[in-house]
Amino acid sequence: MKISVITAVYNNQNTIEDALNSVLSQTHDDVEYIVIDGNSSDDTLNIIKKYEDKIDVLVSEPDSGIYDALNKGIDKASGDIVCFLHSDDIYANEHVLTKVNALLENSHADSVYGDLVYVKKTNIDKVVRFWKSGEFSEKKLKRGWMPPHPTFFVKREIYTRYGGFDTSFTIAADYDTVLRFLGVQKISTAYLPEVLIKMRLGGESNKSLSNLKKKTLEDIRALKKNNIGGYLTIVMKNISKLPQFFKSK
Repeated sequence: MKISVITAVYNNQNTIEDALNSVLSQTHDDVEYIVIDGNSSDDTLNIIKKYEDKIDVLVSEPDSGIYDALNKGIDKASGDIVCFLHSDDIYANEHVLTKVNALLENSHADSVYGDLVYVKKTNIDKVVRFWKSGEFSEKKLKRGWMPPHPTFFVKREIYTRYGGFDTSFTIAADYDTVLRFLGVQKISTAYLPEVLIKMRLGGESNKSLSNLKKKTLEDIRALKKNNIGGYLTIVMKNISKLPQFFKSK
């Protein structure tokens, strides 16, 4: 199947090249690469343009945030599968998309997800947290479970049918989308039990106490919007993260 990989970026000249090379080195033979730049003012766009002949769609224009940029990417995608590789992240190895494609074809599921490791910003070989997803069940959503969104590969027809990211969220639109797809629309999913993504520490939701508070409030709103769980879900969601600091690959 054709896989559309979307990278949204704004002023990230230090890591964007790693993300680009990670996608371009994948062994899967049918990849559409879409890069949405938010009109960066640093050297980001110049770095991207070095790879322009290998990028299928490149857009550089102002946007209203990362979820607006990702929605632009979804609208331009033509693949059977849509996924996102953020500009701070890389694939765990060059065979990730090949393995995802094989599982989707064999399982006939609407989506696939896997595991993720958080790594040091300056040393991507140093694992700080290990997010082992485990098998999905609908009951887990009420206990705060979600797959790591960067590992969530979804058939494009699902986005066409149920919509993309709700841009009224500024931090938790990915959580809202997972709840909507898996909990409300009950799309099928399959678990690939291996690390698919290396994510550098320093994401938007963890930058400050005010962002953590904002993330929590948006998580609660997402739960209410999708009629799944409540305040206890948020407590369990946060508690479930603690073992990630003690697990090792």
